[in-house]
Amino acid sequence: MHYAPRTIAFLCELLHPPATPDPAPIQRIHNELFQGGNPAYQSFHSLPGGAVLSNPVTRPGAVSAVEFLGDRIRFREELTGTTAEDFAARVVGLAERAAELRGIQIFTAQTVVVRTLVNPRHFTDSKAFLREGLLGFEGETKAFEREPELLGLRLVFRPTRDEPWAFSLRVESFGNDPRSIFLENHGTFGPVIVARGLEGTRANVERTYEFVTSRALSFLEQFDVRLGT
Repeated sequence: MHYAPRTIAFLCELLHPPATPDPAPIQRIHNELFQGGNPAYQSFHSLPGGAVLSNPVTRPGAVSAVEFLGDRIRFREELTGTTAEDFAARVVGLAERAAELRGIQIFTAQTVVVRTLVNPRHFTDSKAFLREGLLGFEGETKAFEREPELLGLRLVFRPTRDEPWAFSLRVESFGNDPRSIFLENHGTFGPVIVARGLEGTRANVERTYEFVTSRALSFLEQFDVRLGT
């Protein structure tokens, strides 16, 4: 496989039983990050429903933040260049400390979203790849009497005995760059008991990332061939 995926977003939510929002424990985490040097997040802000740690961004549309809300912790790294390893480490480290300070004993569910871009090898346009290579369309879209702006495919994978988690995969052309294929994998995972450790949350980030950057690209590779070969 010769693709070079460019991951543009990591998102993660850790759901927990509802609790009264209290910014004080999150401000303590913020202070501890600075005392440790090279903090993962620069700013702290209280919210009506909780608190947020964030970093300043200059790129339009970029977000680097983690929100601590009444029923969940929400991590967002969009257009920041964060690696899967760094994002997973933030999820584990901050969730562990927040659970300790806020008395969270269980995360009832975890969702992870990974978005990445990749250029096909034998097509210069992602719509052409999806229309002709992946979907095998010829003139069928003429039935709409207008040309679709985007083309795509959605695949849903239910939990199995060996892999008891669900994935929802989107493969689409990308409006901002006609050369790029947009892939999004949405992973849904079961409960995590805090007392047993949160390394499972790290593994879930890694599973979601691997599914889209390895398995999904292996799937696309089968259709990324020169026409007529």
